[in-house]
Amino acid sequence: MEILFIFLNIIVPVFILIGIGAAMHKAFKLDLFTLAKLNIYFLSPGFVLVNLYKSSFSLDLLGKVLLFFSLFIFVLYIVVQMVAWIGKYNKAIRGVFTNSVLLYNSGNYGIPVNDLAFKQDPFAATIQVIVMTLQNVFSYTYGVFSLRAVDEGKGRALIGLLKMPAIYAMTIGVLLNVGNVDVPEFILKPGEYVANAMVGIALITLGAQVAQLTIQFKLIVVYISLFIRLLLGPMLALLLIWALGFEGVLAQALLISSGMPSSVNSAIIAQEYRSEPELAAQIVLASTVFSMGTVTLTIYLAQILF
Repeated sequence: MEILFIFLNIIVPVFILIGIGAAMHKAFKLDLFTLAKLNIYFLSPGFVLVNLYKSSFSLDLLGKVLLFFSLFIFVLYIVVQMVAWIGKYNKAIRGVFTNSVLLYNSGNYGIPVNDLAFKQDPFAATIQVIVMTLQNVFSYTYGVFSLRAVDEGKGRALIGLLKMPAIYAMTIGVLLNVGNVDVPEFILKPGEYVANAMVGIALITLGAQVAQLTIQFKLIVVYISLFIRLLLGPMLALLLIWALGFEGVLAQALLISSGMPSSVNSAIIAQEYRSEPELAAQIVLASTVFSMGTVTLTIYLAQILF
């Protein structure tokens, strides 16, 4: 019954908005470029800054999340490279496969799930915000490097990284919080409105993005990616959490965040650099659909263990 409760009260609300976004895109052909820019350059930075400013943030927390994230990505990288070597994947497929596992949707999927699972707990939200920001940085560094020539990719990745406002929002939010700066109400209030709008618009955007993807379960690499991203990923995260001695909300939030489906960024990057874009799109759509079940189980496991 607890699993059913989690599914109905956390996962279903998320997918209702995703479904609305998909339906609106089918009906009105929403401008995905504009929606993406709205999320990246307006809503996400506002959400990050306000939540970090208002939360019980500490540099110790940032260090713990950064340590977990770095180890988690490293372990996943070793796993996917071993699988790619055994499967003898060519360079293009290897790059898309790796991105589909390492780049997960911690933003417009992970934030709403965190919000519902922890009932808008500021501390839990802060953890997810840090994970989301780290994922954004990672997407525009390794995510791009993996699909471009090294010489050309470094410059493009650095430019893309420097253009990510979430990084600056995170820095400002941390400094304001640690410095106990009293932000005037006339500035804070608009920021709160932006932060409150982030979840709904992010899910509508995700729905519109996946609505244009097509799914074909013909390639074994799709199944392997789903298994690693949705099932093995949380298992490895659990082992790391135990090894690091994390407990309580920190452990729960990190475990739940580890089970998010493949990020739409992995498909966007593959499309931009013409590196197996159809395969990337199939993996993103399939992982988003199947995450309805696996994320429910991950949340249940997090609540039972911690």
